[in-house]
Amino acid sequence: MFTNGSIFEFIMLLCFGISWPVTIIKTLKSKTVKGVSPLFYFLIFIGYASGSIYKLFFNFNYVVFLYILNLIAVSLQIFLYYFYHLKEKV
Repeated sequence: MFTNGSIFEFIMLLCFGISWPVTIIKTLKSKTVKGVSPLFYFLIFIGYASGSIYKLFFNFNYVVFLYILNLIAVSLQIFLYYFYHLKEKV
């Protein structure tokens, strides 16, 4: 299942994967995105997308599912950013 150190990649993605729901819940509870950088989220999105593409097409293993789950979580956080950012402007 895990080869060439992919267990460490798995652990890293798992830790990040646990962090995203915490951030999403915090945003939902506070209903504000002040002090948050959308550029930060987009850079992370690009990183997860790149990792997913690499794992899917060039080095497939089960870690790809964590990349995709994290990509979905970041996408949700980006959506929440713009949703609450637009509400704050009104």
